Amino acid sequence: MKILVIGASRGIGRACVQAALAAGHEVRAFSRSAGEMTPLPGLEPWPGDATKAADLAPALEGVDAVVQALGIKADLSMMWREITLFSDSTAALVPLMEAHGPDRLICVTGIGSGDSFNALSTVEKIGHSVVFSKVYGDKTRQEEIVKRSSLRWTLVRPTILTSNARSGRYKVLVDPASWRMGVISRADVADYVVRALDDVSTVHTAPVLAR
Repeated sequence: MKILVIGASRGIGRACVQAALAAGHEVRAFSRSAGEMTPLPGLEPWPGDATKAADLAPALEGVDAVVQALGIKADLSMMWREITLFSDSTAALVPLMEAHGPDRLICVTGIGSGDSFNALSTVEKIGHSVVFSKVYGDKTRQEEIVKRSSLRWTLVRPTILTSNARSGRYKVLVDPASWRMGVISRADVADYVVRALDDVSTVHTAPVLAR
């Protein structure tokens, strides 16, 4: 399978690139800084702006699936500045995929976005609203765009992220009644994403991932 990973240069996106290559897939790694990536067999660095349809359209040609794993720099300004990266990029991406393919999209958001906010405790909701309301408000808009689409989508909602190595021991919580806060490594999130790519049972699901 040839996979386009959007947001490939760091965080979960980079972990997805590594996991996909290890699984034998070809990867087109889309990022503003893709030109700085170390050349590897099966890796095709692809510089571009994820919010621009003109950059995304050629990157979609010839791929079988898309992983969207965008992130922003974490600093205090994210508490008050307007954040639109997640929704802007998804609004550019989805119509292109609907018109020209591919139709398989895995979009990584996080617990606290969309209806998963209801899974947080009262204390967690307060902290989340104070610190992450701008980020997750936009991730919620991102999820809404994906859910309205005709694509074969999966929303992946990791809990608190760590930099630990892949363990393969994590829970995929699909039933809203089972959703809870927890921790999970970026490598384990990537492990799930790559496994889910060709797993039809994950289509139109929005699991929370936690250890």
